[in-house]
Amino acid sequence: MTPAALEVEDESALHAGHGGATRRADGGITHLRVRVVAQAFAGKSRVECHRLVNALLAQEIAEGLHAIAIDAKAPEQKAPGE
Repeated sequence: MTPAALEVEDESALHAGHGGATRRADGGITHLRVRVVAQAFAGKSRVECHRLVNALLAQEIAEGLHAIAIDAKAPEQKAPGE
């Protein structure tokens, strides 16, 4: 998948204090916010889009990524001015 737009934000520090927020032993990110626009999402449901993103992050999830907030859209779904 080649995104037309991609924004990834580390939100780990915002979740300090809850069970999944413990920093990984390797110092990696535990919470992400992903905003992505890609043609691969065209005609897909929100769940299908999230599954695509989760599949791309499978290794990170296996290594301790605890939560991902996903905003995935096809180019034609992108709001004006975005």
